[in-house]
Amino acid sequence: MTPSSRRLLAAVLCACALAAGGCAAPGGLGKGTPAPPVLSQPRPEPLWPAWTQAPGGSTVGRREPAPKPLKNAPEPGPKGLAGLNPTDVARADPRMKPYLGKETGIRAPGRAGIRPAVYRDLTGDGQPDLIVAADVPTGRSALSVYAVVNGKIVSILLTIGRQLTAETIGTDLLVHIAADDGSEQAVRYHWDSERMTVVNDERRFRKDGGNTR
Repeated sequence: MTPSSRRLLAAVLCACALAAGGCAAPGGLGKGTPAPPVLSQPRPEPLWPAWTQAPGGSTVGRREPAPKPLKNAPEPGPKGLAGLNPTDVARADPRMKPYLGKETGIRAPGRAGIRPAVYRDLTGDGQPDLIVAADVPTGRSALSVYAVVNGKIVSILLTIGRQLTAETIGTDLLVHIAADDGSEQAVRYHWDSERMTVVNDERRFRKDGGNTR
């Protein structure tokens, strides 16, 4: 079709539209044509309302009580946890104490002992929290995180695994451990105002079936 033919066809179509009630602008509404109603976006409709977690509500199942301050733990001074002996703090934790034994500090992997303490702000309060990890003769490791809550030391995380390594992502803690099936498990923890809780848990395999690390 030639350009002149296309112009003629458009004129004919517009004339027909005018006879029917107006010629609309390309892509728009004709004069006097009512606008179509605005359709609202669909909203989530829970299948089981009783199982739905409302924002700010309690989680499904029974929620554990908030961690209690450690008994016999040293009192935080002006420097907070950074001013205390990290081993004394860990030994006041009944869950962590069995993994400490009588071993001394270690600076590299290869033998049992307590790794150098690390301080990171995981609770977002501007104060460094204490991270303690201990390697035991069985090849497993235990990692615990301590924070000061209302002036008292509280254990906000304990995790155990083989070939344990960890890193921080902002205020989150990412822990890598080796699984018995040859995979690596990477668990990401985030402070929920009471404890470090799991926000992501991934498991990866190597093509040869070995550990990824």
